[in-house]
Amino acid sequence: AAISMPGMMATIINVGSTLKTIEGLAKRTGKTWFAWDNYRRFLQSWGMSFGLTREIFSSLMDEHKKKYGVNKKREFSGEQMKELALKYRQALLDNGIDPYEDPFEQLLKAIKLVLDSWDSDKAKDYREIMDISDYWGTAVIVQTMAFGNLSTSSGTGVLFTANPHKKLDRVALWGDYTPGNQGEDIVSGLVSTYPISVEQSEALGLDPAESLEKTFPNIYNALLKNARILIYDKKWTPQEIEFTFEGPEEKDLFILQSRDMTTKKASKIQAFLPTKELEKSYLAHGIGVSGGALSGRAVFTLDQIKYYRKKEPATKLIFIRSDTVPEDIREISMADGLLTAKGGQTSHAAIVAFRLDKTCVVGCKQMIVYESKEYALINNHKIVPGTFISIDGRSGAIYKGKHKVEEQEDASLI
Repeated sequence: AAISMPGMMATIINVGSTLKTIEGLAKRTGKTWFAWDNYRRFLQSWGMSFGLTREIFSSLMDEHKKKYGVNKKREFSGEQMKELALKYRQALLDNGIDPYEDPFEQLLKAIKLVLDSWDSDKAKDYREIMDISDYWGTAVIVQTMAFGNLSTSSGTGVLFTANPHKKLDRVALWGDYTPGNQGEDIVSGLVSTYPISVEQSEALGLDPAESLEKTFPNIYNALLKNARILIYDKKWTPQEIEFTFEGPEEKDLFILQSRDMTTKKASKIQAFLPTKELEKSYLAHGIGVSGGALSGRAVFTLDQIKYYRKKEPATKLIFIRSDTVPEDIREISMADGLLTAKGGQTSHAAIVAFRLDKTCVVGCKQMIVYESKEYALINNHKIVPGTFISIDGRSGAIYKGKHKVEEQEDASLI
């Protein structure tokens, strides 16, 4: 395609999954959970490409976890995962969506779904906001599936070849990975992620032992080797690389995609004035993605954003979500800042906020968002629509109330 539009185009994973082929996969691998998790994931991506909401599948997942008393889907038995996958299938059928039992027909339809998604509302909104032509059209990539959900020794991730907050002239792997997952899990911001490198862990105050570098050193070293070839030998610009690994060894690594890393070099940043009041107002920490210091009113819906834009046009607004979906592009573009409970530096929310020059903090694990009730709790401090909060898009710090800011030189780029 002429340009990447992260999260805006349809993505269908595990194409070729049918009741017959999944039974065969379970028998061939001896991994019942793995086989039916693939089918479940196919059905969700297929259904969402036809317009079903993520909430339909999230509700089925939550009900199933409650039924069997588990906290994570990995804890389901193979038969329990099969039962859940069949519930997903029934949800499609109940909504008049045929998952097709012919793998070749699935493939042809999947290609058409991707082409058609160029004209989806979210894709058109993104192009309007980013000033991209509607006439460019898209390409479709068809590639063999790599299974990051094969076991807890497999996984998937997205990395930058340089620290996005520093000068970009040195290869330093930076990003997110998650074990036991596949496909869109990282980009969607739905799963807990871990840092790529020890350097990143230490910079963000995270446990280096959980990094890809320490947990899967052979995978990390293979990625580092490839990144150095692209940047130092081939003289490519800094890259954003998606990868999956089916096991802990270098031979198990698959590079899915590489694209130019979006970079910005602002010499000035907004920073909070260090006061006792600021210190006392500290609430929690997330992952700083973009922007500097920002104070504004909390908003949870598009209607709230429009209300405050009309009532208080000069007031900054911070959009709060548990996680964001591509359909939130309009809200993200109209707000000044973004704060999410889930996701990492390479999630959809983070990438889009960065491209739109929004102040963004993601992955605040101390925050619970009750989207239907339109409020959030950050370490038991209640945030309702209109509440003033402050976020730091570099450090990831979150504070209650409004605080003074000053413009400073960005020391990392000097």
